[in-house]
Amino acid sequence: MIRDVSGSYRKALQATVEHYSGWRPSPACIDALKGEGSWNNDWDASLELLRRHGTPPPERSALIDVFSGFYFGADPNGDPGAWTGYIGDEPLLVNPAFFKSVEQQGWGWGFVSGAEPPSARYVLERRLGLNNPPLIAMGDAPDKPDPSGLLQLSDSLLNSVRGGTVAYLGDTVADVKTVLNARRCRPDREWISLAVPPPHLSPGSGARLTYEEQLRAAGSDRILESTAAVPRWLQERAKI
Repeated sequence: MIRDVSGSYRKALQATVEHYSGWRPSPACIDALKGEGSWNNDWDASLELLRRHGTPPPERSALIDVFSGFYFGADPNGDPGAWTGYIGDEPLLVNPAFFKSVEQQGWGWGFVSGAEPPSARYVLERRLGLNNPPLIAMGDAPDKPDPSGLLQLSDSLLNSVRGGTVAYLGDTVADVKTVLNARRCRPDREWISLAVPPPHLSPGSGARLTYEEQLRAAGSDRILESTAAVPRWLQERAKI
């Protein structure tokens, strides 16, 4: 997780559900849904919340248009300079030095994201200044927890050779399940699930502790306090 989406994707989810039902789901409600491990895609999560609220869900394509209107505020495939939506409210959780630190410890890196390609590329290339970063975005592979995207990325980073170690960091139960599914598909590799609670959950709060327990119960190998803690985890691992 490299950006805080509580004021963007999650806000667009809330606004979309409210648009159709008049009901605005709370952050805790969204966290509970994400904790089930089946709703990584925010369009599908919006539809599911509408169903559970008793509101007849619209056509998926219509909901996507409404969601994109809130999130991008203009044509997703157009000039990012014209975007006026919630995408402008995404604090970054890492900086370019983060990736250099990972590389200096002998690790490659890449992204398997549930975000639309324009959103993912905008953050990675324009805001972080990464040059052609390895990326599997929405539409490039089935949605998580299907492991296809992670398997594809790992083959690319490891040059399709057998073996190797893959550590994947995510902030949802679906991310954890993706790693477990990849482990079953490719037992020749070492798969490590690193998990981090989303930053809108305050450290030490009951909500954060509950979320951490959901990640742990799903099978995460290690809970980190933040994405920025990854280089330190790599250092600790190198000493083992």
